[in-house]
Amino acid sequence: MTGKKQLKVRIRERMAKTGESYTTARHHIAGPAEARSDAGWRFTGGRCPASAAITAILVNQGADVSEPLVFLAGGGIGAGYILWEFKHDQSRHVVMGFRNQWQYHHRSMDKTLTRLGVPFEQHTTGGVRAASAKLAGELDAGRPCVILPDRHHLGYWGLPATLDGHGGHPVVAYRRDEGGVYLDDRGHATIRVPQDRLDAARARVGTYKNVTHVLGEAVLGEAALASAAREGLRDCAEHLSSASESFSLPAWRKWARMLTDTRHAKGWPNVFSDGRSLAGALLSIWEGAEPVGMEGGNQRDLFADGLDEAAVLLAEPGLAAVAGEFRQVHALWHDLAEAALPADVPEFARIRDLTAAIKQSVMEEGSAGVEQSARTAATLWQVRAAADESFPGGDATALLTDLGKRVNAIYEAERSAIARLATLTG
Repeated sequence: MTGKKQLKVRIRERMAKTGESYTTARHHIAGPAEARSDAGWRFTGGRCPASAAITAILVNQGADVSEPLVFLAGGGIGAGYILWEFKHDQSRHVVMGFRNQWQYHHRSMDKTLTRLGVPFEQHTTGGVRAASAKLAGELDAGRPCVILPDRHHLGYWGLPATLDGHGGHPVVAYRRDEGGVYLDDRGHATIRVPQDRLDAARARVGTYKNVTHVLGEAVLGEAALASAAREGLRDCAEHLSSASESFSLPAWRKWARMLTDTRHAKGWPNVFSDGRSLAGALLSIWEGAEPVGMEGGNQRDLFADGLDEAAVLLAEPGLAAVAGEFRQVHALWHDLAEAALPADVPEFARIRDLTAAIKQSVMEEGSAGVEQSARTAATLWQVRAAADESFPGGDATALLTDLGKRVNAIYEAERSAIARLATLTG
């Protein structure tokens, strides 16, 4: 037991330092994790919640498909930046989008499944009982479903009440018993959520209330995967070549300006002039860009893996060169995250370690780790609240200037890589 505990500490330390997922960090320290299953369900892990959920169901159906190709079929990467300010509690929240159509769950799921040739049904209903009964019927019939519950209400992430209704990400519901539903959330152990809690979580967010995707059996041959990859790449290049400053590459350029703009109302020097919530905003950058967060990181490495597979499928070696560019971009995002939440600031180091510990518990232990995760989360949010009251590093002007330069460098690198991709797919 002592050895196992020490191993977990070492894995968590590496996660907090590098931003790696639990699986990747464990692989580096202890070798590949043993494959696990529950009642016939095989856990496949994953990086991006949406593509991982689809991949998990397809693999459990017997399909030979990888998450990078599923991610590619959905349009690959995206870009998005929004700074929300809420008057009711004076809080500020930074939202970053890293995958194609990240803001539209329905569209993302529908086009990914359509391109792959996977038959599916999408169900929505305003009634909690009807939604619960529909999910129960599908699970009883042996059909796993992709659902989109609110993370706060799910409970196992240990989020505070202030994040009630702030949304969630896709997970797989794969079986149920008398009082609960079993979920696969990219981990390696089952997570059982009480039925009433899951019902409340699915009904919480109005824009995707009770949405359920039921996937049918698919035949994923090489030709089908090649076609899906080609369409997804064209979609990616077209989408990220648009002029939108909220949902395409110019969002990074806009964000770079806002980090130092002293005139604009949404400029960070103005929004965070009192020092409050700045630590939380910097944490949002780290959590968003690195896979240690709940959304799976900036996903440029996942996209690069998909490009490498597509280079073979489509007999287009130029895609491998673009993959190399995006691995360099992934490194830029990592450097940005490290600069935003530097480990040499004690409060930030503590926040990083606690955040990594929570994800480790969820990914590796599932329901067995919920109690420990809850205790860790309680400590985390106390530390975060204290840091949010006053920025630990004092004057943030130099930091924001540095971050602005880094974000602008990312914008230029991604614009160049997307331009190359457009020439290969046009």
